[in-house]
Amino acid sequence: MGAGGKGGCAGCITRTPYATLVAVIMCWAGVGVFCGTMYRGVNLTLRLLQDVFKLDKGLQWVEPTQLAFVILGASMAALALMILVTAILATGATRVEVYKSSVGRVGGRIASACFIFITYILLLAWLVVLLCCIVMTTFYTLSWGVCSTDEIGWDNGVIDFYPLHFMFPEGTQKVNMLVEGQAEIKMFCKDYVQRAEVMFILSTVSCMLVVLSLVHFLMALSANYAHIRGQDKFTDLQDLHMMDITSETVNLTERDNNRYATQEYAM
Repeated sequence: MGAGGKGGCAGCITRTPYATLVAVIMCWAGVGVFCGTMYRGVNLTLRLLQDVFKLDKGLQWVEPTQLAFVILGASMAALALMILVTAILATGATRVEVYKSSVGRVGGRIASACFIFITYILLLAWLVVLLCCIVMTTFYTLSWGVCSTDEIGWDNGVIDFYPLHFMFPEGTQKVNMLVEGQAEIKMFCKDYVQRAEVMFILSTVSCMLVVLSLVHFLMALSANYAHIRGQDKFTDLQDLHMMDITSETVNLTERDNNRYATQEYAM
């Protein structure tokens, strides 16, 4: 029983796709943190625009964008699970058992190629998301830097955003681009900017983790595609070897010592 358990454990070790498993863990961790922090960060940004800058128009795109990020994260988790299943089928002895037939090998190569294409498209999408996270993190970091300066007092300080009026919707009044007074400055700096900065920093780090996991997936899928493709040659070689063993016969003949006589050559 001990030997059987040891053999079963060794079989599980050789059948485990460690590279894909690490990528799945990275992907799930990154997606989980990203969805939570991005959702919270977008909510804080929306409330900041409405409560501090009194903006109600031109913000219809915020909630659909927030929902798109959540859907993208959920789809990534499902895709990672499917890639893990295909990696298990293409690893170790499982590959030999699953891809015995030519039809199975063709199906495995097609599945791997499709996942490579989907992963590549998702990598481009997540790079765009990473760029958006970097922009938002930079904005909130600069805003918190402004809040931390000595010139901005909590009692009678003023933060003027009019030089950035091109970033506001058309028709925004100049008075709404000023953050002045103790209540508004506290609301802007403490309640929104400080909290949103932490959320977007975490979302940026988690997004980078997801991008790294996608790169891992591409490398693992490419290796699995090559392994499945090479299974054709391995199967043909194995069939040829079995054919030689079963069909060939070896005939032993007695050695004739007088057959190879020494020849003398006259000079």
